[in-house]
Formats: sequence, structure tokens, C-alpha cells
Amino acid sequence: GAHSHIRGLGLDDALEPRPNSQGLVGQLQARRAAGVVVQMIREGKIAGRAVLLAGQPGTGKTAIAMGIAQALGPETPFTMLAGSEIFSLEMSKTEALTQAFRRSIGIRIQEETELIEGEVVEIQIDKPATGTGPKTGKITLRTTDMETVFDLGHKIIDALAKGKVSAGDVITIDKAAGKINKLGRSFGRSREFEVMGPQTRFVQCPEGELTKRKEVVHTVTLHEIDVINSRS
Repeated sequence: GAHSHIRGLGLDDALEPRPNSQGLVGQLQARRAAGVVVQMIREGKIAGRAVLLAGQPGTGKTAIAMGIAQALGPETPFTMLAGSEIFSLEMSKTEALTQAFRRSIGIRIQEETELIEGEVVEIQIDKPATGTGPKTGKITLRTTDMETVFDLGHKIIDALAKGKVSAGDVITIDKAAGKINKLGRSFGRSREFEVMGPQTRFVQCPEGELTKRKEVVHTVTLHEIDVINSRS
């Protein structure tokens, strides 16, 4: 989007705005004031209240609002809504505003899930003989104590391809959600690469069992919960 480059308010530890930082330029006083608002939110001193940003078109009101959301954390919901959208939608104005508010309210859901964590030894992908249909395959993972082969479904295969996972990567697999998280390259493979980028991160091969139970926190909006409930 138009403000996708904004990563925060561009303030230092003393809430003083930098001239050009985190995608924001200028509006130093407004950014300093927004930093005070962020601090109040973190301290729980502004609960149940709203902040109104007023100004001429193009002065950076939406950019500062996006900066506040980014400063509060990457999982903070941010909803942009123009007045013309409300009148052009096929739903009622009340329903449109309610939906926008529920898109802007996030909740954290904490649950215990089963993860597989290990170093990738080998990935085997089998394509259908007919050329059509879902792919199947196997992945060999190891820790310092054990090594196991797991069968792969097409969702996990797609996630592995999207994450560019290869032998030597240390990964976690969320079996329930079908998500892959690449933690880095194994230190055991560090000498096998003659060319490495500065962004390459090396981690230790995990210890103990491959399958672990961990508490994870998901952030979802009330609107996403509404959509899930409407499908069930």
C-alpha cells in the first residue's frame, strides 16, 4: 500500500524525532506527540479513549497513524477507511463501520501446540506419475540425539518450497497449522559453503526429542473470528 514503507515513528529513546527515519520525514512535533501517545498506550493510561489527528489533506495524518501501529508492534491491527468507501459499499453504513472497528481490534490466543524441530537432512518430493494431483514426499530431520523420517502432505511441501528450505536448515513445523519456520543454518554445515551472504544465520542443531510441545500465541482480529464463525 501507499504507507507500506513505514516501520515506526522514527523516534530515539528520548522520544525525539529523527529528521528521516523508519519511513517518515518531517512533521517532527506531530511525531513527538504520537510517541507520547504510544508510551501512554504501553503504560495502560489511555484505555477506552481515542486520538484524533487533524490536518489538511496530504500532511501525513495516515502515515503517523500507521507509525503508531508499527511502534506498538508488528501484530497491531491497522485499518484504513475512507469516507467514500462507506457510501459506496452495498452494506449499511452501520455495518460497514462495525466491520471496520472489528478489523481494528486484535486479541491474543495462547495455546499449546505440537512442533517438530530439527535439522533437515534430506527432502524427497514425489511428483504424480500422471503429472496432475497433489504432491507427496518425505523429510528427514535430526537432532543431536535422534533422526526420523516424516511423511509430507501437499500443504507442508508448498510451505517448504515457499520458505526455500534445504538440507542443513534448522526448522520448526507446526503440525496443526501446517506452518514452517526456518530458524537458520546448522553450524555443522557452516564449512560446506564457500559463498555466504552477510544475512546467513547459523544456529545449533537442536537437542533431545524431535517432537516438542510449546505454548504459542496467535494474534487475530475480531473480524477474522467473525469470518471463521460464519463458515462453520
